[in-house]
Amino acid sequence: MDRRSFNRIVALSGAGSALNLKSSLAAAAHAEYGQAAPAQGASPVFVPLQFDSLSYRVNGKPTYLYSGEFHYFRVPKADWRRRMELFKEAGGNCVATYIPWYLHEPEEGKIIFGGESGVLDFEGFLRTAQEVGLYVVARPGPYQYTEMKYDGLPGWLCENYPELRAQNITGQPFRVASVSYVHPLFLEKARKWFDRVAPIIAAHTVSRGGPIALTQVDNELAGVHMWYGTLDYHPVSMGFGNPEGRYPRFLHKRYGNLAALNGAYATNFADFEDVKPILPSDGAHAPEVRRAKDYFDFYLGMIGEYAGILAGWLRNQGVDTPLIHNSAGPSMNALFLETVETLGNKTFLLGSDHYYNLDQSWPQNNPTPQYALNVFCSLEMLRLMGYPPTVLEMPSGSAADWPPVMPSDCKTCYWTNLALGMKANNYYIFTGGPNPPDAGTTTDLYDYGAPIGAKNEVRALYGVQKELGNFLKKATWLEESERASDCRFALDFEYARADQYWKNRGEFLLSSAEAWDFFRKGALTTALCASLSPVFCDLRKDDWIADKSTPLILVSSSSLAAAKQERVVRFLKAGGKVLIAPVIPVVDENLQPCALLSDFLGSPRLERNPDAFARVTVLDVANILDNGENYFTHDLPAAARALGKDEHTGRVLAWELTTPGGGQAIFLGFRWLHAMREHTRMLESLMVRLGLARRVECANPNVWTSLRTAGNHSALFIMNLLSSPQEAEISCRRASPGGLLNTGHHSLEPMSVKYVEL
Repeated sequence: MDRRSFNRIVALSGAGSALNLKSSLAAAAHAEYGQAAPAQGASPVFVPLQFDSLSYRVNGKPTYLYSGEFHYFRVPKADWRRRMELFKEAGGNCVATYIPWYLHEPEEGKIIFGGESGVLDFEGFLRTAQEVGLYVVARPGPYQYTEMKYDGLPGWLCENYPELRAQNITGQPFRVASVSYVHPLFLEKARKWFDRVAPIIAAHTVSRGGPIALTQVDNELAGVHMWYGTLDYHPVSMGFGNPEGRYPRFLHKRYGNLAALNGAYATNFADFEDVKPILPSDGAHAPEVRRAKDYFDFYLGMIGEYAGILAGWLRNQGVDTPLIHNSAGPSMNALFLETVETLGNKTFLLGSDHYYNLDQSWPQNNPTPQYALNVFCSLEMLRLMGYPPTVLEMPSGSAADWPPVMPSDCKTCYWTNLALGMKANNYYIFTGGPNPPDAGTTTDLYDYGAPIGAKNEVRALYGVQKELGNFLKKATWLEESERASDCRFALDFEYARADQYWKNRGEFLLSSAEAWDFFRKGALTTALCASLSPVFCDLRKDDWIADKSTPLILVSSSSLAAAKQERVVRFLKAGGKVLIAPVIPVVDENLQPCALLSDFLGSPRLERNPDAFARVTVLDVANILDNGENYFTHDLPAAARALGKDEHTGRVLAWELTTPGGGQAIFLGFRWLHAMREHTRMLESLMVRLGLARRVECANPNVWTSLRTAGNHSALFIMNLLSSPQEAEISCRRASPGGLLNTGHHSLEPMSVKYVEL
């Protein structure tokens, strides 16, 4: 982890998900490190963990994976066992550790493991964890971050091979530790590291009687480049000007021929190798957006390729655990679709980092509603990607002593994540200690304000984590729980990626990046303040179309892929109900004409309202704050009924339509930043018109709720993420159909989450 970052942990190998590796690889791994291979048929020390998008299981029993970051190279060896026992007493069942290349190969070609000090004794650490009864997540890099020099890469690598540094589009190299992932020389050096560390990992995996249940490939991929403001444009890695280079091959695969590429770019290139990427443009005409998007898509594909290379090295050396990776924060999950596709979501798991404060540059010092909103989006994305939502780095102290990370704030953070669907977490960090000489970038002591201090002191944060651990042991049903919902938000992962290539809307009504901003800060925030109970559905898939029990909210830009438009049309034809805002798409994801949804709705023509002081009225809600934009509808579809207007001009901003198949569509030509009660009342009125049957009734918009159910179990999480006390009377519906249950009057302390079993 790095102080600019976020993280997460995933799952353990199930019998059905382990790869069938050659026995010779396993035997070689054990022989090299002085261990006898387990006898045929011998019982494993640890039971593998299966997983799906809902939960983790051990022997078929739902299990919460409760992990803590514990660095063998920082914690004195004499303290390993006692601190591990403390974590187990707090409910922990797993520890995670980096294996720093920086420390283990201090000189090129001199890789060292073992020794009495413990700083390099990775195997001794594994044996201790096994004796205590804790699974281990092994994180061999190549990158580590963890406030270590050169981000955990060897100093000799970064200093002696400057040609490896990532480059911006003008050819300027990044800082010394930012390498170009797929540069052939970097891969050559990293392969030698993996050839040494991977057999050690393989010898201690769960399948061979050891404690290692998960192995991480690299750390916070893409972050090492994006944190410095740009993607990597290294010409050697990307192959500019080379007919066999990565980028020319990508373009050839995407377009097929130069005529198609030149038509898309409005250019006249003679060869694919002549094409150079461009930076996102403020002008953002369609050809420029396509060209910038192509490089961004290529870059993410390169990330997937790099992860696949590392995975191949691990597999070839006998590492048969599921492989994991941590997205560097809630906003970055969508960047790993290509990585998931490359590695497969049966033997690879993605998690996320969910920090709320690491130093004073952060927008908040405690878990605010804005933090909870990002957490909710992150966990829902992971669920839709096929994973039990897991936070691979959960704040557990901080690299900065100020602003302080307080135990009470951490408790609110943990319970907020749990309320919104978290099924596993890894605390960063559980315990720390002295940095090895000349290794740290903060101070000589990597104490981190962790639950267990560098001198074995037990801090108040330990009690917070133990309380949660004990709760999770009892409330095991939560591992299988789902959020009880009364509406759905259609998620387009492309919108979550668009701000990397579409910086300005150009000739379109609304860019995809603007739509993603409105999705979170407008429509979704308003829904939560209105005590609606939304979940997400994935526009890439068909699995949500048959369910017409709850209305769908489609936040759309001018761009939406043809297949996604077609799914919305099918939903309406099947009798579904949809709120579409703030525009209707007219082009596909590559900004080529595509108006499937618009045509189905009668081809309404939209125009941005130029009035800077529009007075918006929708249904019975007047004078709704216009702090975004609104859009007139020309050529109102036949049989459409007007629902809203700009009072100054009387022109229509919102309308509804009964579609073929008995569907109901409401178009709301309005985007806003949630601010006023009128925003809440407007959305409530429109959703009721679409048949909303509330799961939760709460009149206080400052109190957010999450109703979770599994079988006969139900519980309500009540969140006050503000700095003042709140009061709320709350009723909820445990099952549908069913009556509302009054849960009573609730008094909530500042920064608190209340749990009510129903």
